[in-house]
Amino acid sequence: MSQYLRPKRPGATVFFTVGLAQRGSDVLVQEIAALREAVRATRAERPFAIDAWVVLPDHMHCVWTLPAGDCGYGLRMSVIKARFSRALPPCPRRASHEKRREHGIWRRRFWEHHIRDDEDFAAHIRYC
Repeated sequence: MSQYLRPKRPGATVFFTVGLAQRGSDVLVQEIAALREAVRATRAERPFAIDAWVVLPDHMHCVWTLPAGDCGYGLRMSVIKARFSRALPPCPRRASHEKRREHGIWRRRFWEHHIRDDEDFAAHIRYC
């Protein structure tokens, strides 16, 4: 399996798409309070600005701006996903989820795009 290396640009503005493992699920909107709490707790520990965020039933899009000198967006997203997962009741898991200590709620990866300029920023804000 290939090893994907995410860009490391301190203070970057980044657009994300993050999806649930089960397409068609509505867990994100049903458990929106748990998602909000996961984001709030993570921002308290590892601040970042939320430029835009849209939550759909089985995935979400967001645009964040990291603090100057900080490039840890992957860790922040991982912590949000883990906190949200722990807030939900346990569900059946495959052996691969148990091996990786995953709850099986989220897709393993997320898609990100570093915003290049003001026009790119405006387009991704409109998308959200």
